[in-house]
Amino acid sequence: MAGPPMSEPLVCSARGCGAAAVYAVVWNNPKIHTPEREKVWMACEDHRQSLADFLDARGFFRRVDPL
Repeated sequence: MAGPPMSEPLVCSARGCGAAAVYAVVWNNPKIHTPEREKVWMACEDHRQSLADFLDARGFFRRVDPL
């Protein structure tokens, strides 16, 4: 089932970046979230790896999905 059309373009979640997001960086904080709960940060090509690395260093990283 498709959701409503997006009225705003997806923007990278990296601080100060206004680029269009092309990836979903999926994560979960196991100390406060149930295993099935997934949080998502949007990422542009330039910030995909740095956002994933930040989450991985904390044990939160799950995967990166293309949008």
